[in-house]
Amino acid sequence: MTLEIVTLAQRPDLAPLLDADFDGAWPPFMLWDPMGALYYGVAHDLYPEFVFAAVDPAEPGRAVARGYAAPLRWTEDELPDGGWDRVIQRATLGRLTGSTPNLVSALEICVRPDRRGGGVSGLMLDAMRAAVARAGFDTLVAPVRPNGKAAAPDVPMTEYAARRRPDGLPADPWLRVHVRAGGVIERVAPRSMTVTGTLADWRRWTGLPFDTSGPVRVPGALTPVLVDVDHDHAAYVEPNVWVRHRL
Repeated sequence: MTLEIVTLAQRPDLAPLLDADFDGAWPPFMLWDPMGALYYGVAHDLYPEFVFAAVDPAEPGRAVARGYAAPLRWTEDELPDGGWDRVIQRATLGRLTGSTPNLVSALEICVRPDRRGGGVSGLMLDAMRAAVARAGFDTLVAPVRPNGKAAAPDVPMTEYAARRRPDGLPADPWLRVHVRAGGVIERVAPRSMTVTGTLADWRRWTGLPFDTSGPVRVPGALTPVLVDVDHDHAAYVEPNVWVRHRL
């Protein structure tokens, strides 16, 4: 596979490609996490050295994959329960207050749906690790969204993340990519991302009826969505798994 993986600092002309050809890459409800706009609205302009594009010379004008990360200051002993949301919040506050970042957190590595299964995600992770090291940081962390967990929404994340293959590597494919690259699984982030909405919102996002209170299993969700019909409200709280890469 011949791919060119670059940052927007190196190739700002590739920025438009990162918003195209990725329809269906994520479950629609995930696009409504309120913290996301704090980062994605400014990432191309403020963090170009941590925004990545993979292009294939055989497919000019299209991106094969994209990656996003953010520098932040985190000095607490443990990485946060709040995972993805907390990282974006801390990076935003740090930018506004002028604090000096001491690590970088990955926020997304997304491979175009028709190019999945070919090892692109590992190449993107390698490129992100290298870019973070070039920028002078010795640590990349990632609130990893285990891509096999959606098939086991009722299994607690702590139990799922501990599953291993006979060779000792994680059973989950995306966690396995991180560990093979040198990452160390540290802990679960039990509330990494939170998406809430009215029942009409959830019907639009999922096509499901959302007419009964209680847990609802939604395709692509890592845990059930909790529904309260009387209050016209449903909430999804997604756990992720913290992985630390020493560079």
